[in-house]
Amino acid sequence: MAKQTSPYARNTITRDYIASQSPTTNVLNLVRNTPGVVVASADPTGATDRMSVSMRGMNQNEIGYEFEGMNPSDVLYYSPASSTWADTENIGSITVSPGSPDLMSPTFSAVGGLISAKMRSPSAKAGGLADFTFGGNDLEREFIRAETGEIGHSGFRSYASFSNTTATNWRGPGGLNRWHVDFKGEKIWGDGNSISPFMSYNDVTESLYTYPTMAQWREYGDSYNYAKNFTGSNTNYYKFHQYEWRHAHASVQTHFNLGHGLELTATPYIYDVDGTLNGATTLSQTGSYLGNESAGTLQFPSGTSGSAVGVSVDHFRESTFGFNSALSWKYRHNDLSIGYWYSYVNYTEDPSYSLPGASGEAANLWGQYPVLTQNGQRLLQWNAHVIQQLNAITLQDTYRAFGDRLTISAGIKNVMMTRTATNLIPGATYATGFSDFQPLPRVAISYQITPRDQIYVNGTTAFREAAAVTPSIDMFSVATGKMTSTHSGYIKPEYSIAEEVGYRHYGAFNLTVSLFNYNFTNRQLTSNSLVNGTTITTSLSGGGQTTRGVSAEFSLPAWHHFSPYLSGQYLHATMNNNIAAGGDYLPTKGKTAVLTPKFMGSIGISYDDGTLFGNFSFNYVDSQYTTFMNDQSIPAYKTANLGIGYRFHDVGFLKRPQIQLNLINLGDTHYLSGAWGLTSNAVATKGVYGHTIAASQPTYITGGKFSGVVSLTTGF
Repeated sequence: MAKQTSPYARNTITRDYIASQSPTTNVLNLVRNTPGVVVASADPTGATDRMSVSMRGMNQNEIGYEFEGMNPSDVLYYSPASSTWADTENIGSITVSPGSPDLMSPTFSAVGGLISAKMRSPSAKAGGLADFTFGGNDLEREFIRAETGEIGHSGFRSYASFSNTTATNWRGPGGLNRWHVDFKGEKIWGDGNSISPFMSYNDVTESLYTYPTMAQWREYGDSYNYAKNFTGSNTNYYKFHQYEWRHAHASVQTHFNLGHGLELTATPYIYDVDGTLNGATTLSQTGSYLGNESAGTLQFPSGTSGSAVGVSVDHFRESTFGFNSALSWKYRHNDLSIGYWYSYVNYTEDPSYSLPGASGEAANLWGQYPVLTQNGQRLLQWNAHVIQQLNAITLQDTYRAFGDRLTISAGIKNVMMTRTATNLIPGATYATGFSDFQPLPRVAISYQITPRDQIYVNGTTAFREAAAVTPSIDMFSVATGKMTSTHSGYIKPEYSIAEEVGYRHYGAFNLTVSLFNYNFTNRQLTSNSLVNGTTITTSLSGGGQTTRGVSAEFSLPAWHHFSPYLSGQYLHATMNNNIAAGGDYLPTKGKTAVLTPKFMGSIGISYDDGTLFGNFSFNYVDSQYTTFMNDQSIPAYKTANLGIGYRFHDVGFLKRPQIQLNLINLGDTHYLSGAWGLTSNAVATKGVYGHTIAASQPTYITGGKFSGVVSLTTGF
């Protein structure tokens, strides 16, 4: 438990803890033991982003993310893809702020809080680090980092690293191939001046896992997977269900001491992702549609029957430029800051189809050889282009009194956003868009009762626009030509008002307790489904919601090199109104909100005497509803991880080589860890006005089984 002094609940994951975990893991997996955080993972090694995270019952699409001074997430879908940020060996620290993001952070979607990560600083001396990792499911990983040390007498130092990871899926056919590059530089001069450039590039190709319904899970369990072989007509062949994403992140963080109490920080950044997500469906050669118009006779190869398997090629490209800055002035008891953040997003997406050969190899999984309509057009599901611009101005003042024991902070963030979209599909509305202005005030007070005890109280506001491209465009069925989803125009954003009261004590024991209350309007829940072989992400309206709870954590200072830790949370989240569905309203008022486990907790203990080290953690997550009507849920589950390692003395030019074993998921090996697709009701239900509302089934993330990982690491 790193000591915290901010007037908000906050937790820090230290470099020492990160180093003791499996090198294949990612940022989201590393925060699973902090209070109120639930991580639903489909992969035991953590090498994949087929997972989700929630804080205080708010899912990952409602959480803000910050990495090296930039927003590293997909700003339309709010997907963090944290495995693409940096390799674990280069992560210096991670900070979790549930419910209350920093006003100056470059994010606007942080209704549920903020997860912020920083790279480790470059070493002052030249050298490096290498590690080799092996594990279950044919896991192999190589990592090497080279440090320049200080270059001449310039004061500039840097490092660059490369890693390559391969593995097979723990269930079903297929696997993972990831390679990654990181670069970090730093120059510090004068009294508090610094500049720090950063860059990372990530290329990952992965075969997907299936997402079963509850009935499929109960009947097939882990054996409900994609098919290993292609029969010529089966759309569930595993090579048709994969993705490849290429992420690039870059930022330059600068800090200047201007004198007279003035300080300036400025961070320009870019984020670019070029990706494809694949699925499959059956295409009719003469009965398919482009939008709401007949596609005529599709241009199939000669000899093809009247129908064929079409591999969905959902190709998307997102380019983001951002600039985040703050000017602060410290004078006597006051610290006044004004910030400005600008973000420009250019997004395109045009899902097409590709035909496979007799062996099941698609002509191209990036859309280069698409299926053509009779008149030579690409057979597309939609053809979207979205432009989003955001300007945010922040003003904040902090006042300190009584020898800095009392701190009062107040501020407001004014967010101005414009989003426009076009869709070049017959029958679709060509252009849609909206502009929005959201003022986000907040206040926080803390008092240091004694050097060891602190109390705090805060009130915050946050908002989030509807996720995904779906609300901006019309979608049609390729099989029928009927509209499957209409653009929603302007959807009122999700908005929250939150209050929090907390207490901290550090000393013979460490204890933090936080009580919180949230009131939501226009609650939005992100859900996924497969339509014509393509993954569709939509925002479900959850209406109003009230969430109340208490979270706590406890630890003892190291005793004979042992350090115990406990954390837990109690959550009570209810829906405030009935939800519209099927031309009626479902009687959901008073029901428990989806994906809000009543209890969750973690127990951990670590040991480190400088040579021998180890850690153990146990996690429990209570049951979670996956429908608004509370008629289906994820059963409670528990997981446990164990890590042990040994550091050797220097051997020649090898510095402190070590061997480390991580045993992942020692608890449940047959469990559901989260939901992929939420629904309103899993059982046919009579609405408020007497209409029968048909059932629809949620789909689930299957939790990873036990896995072991061995790492050999050395400095040089």
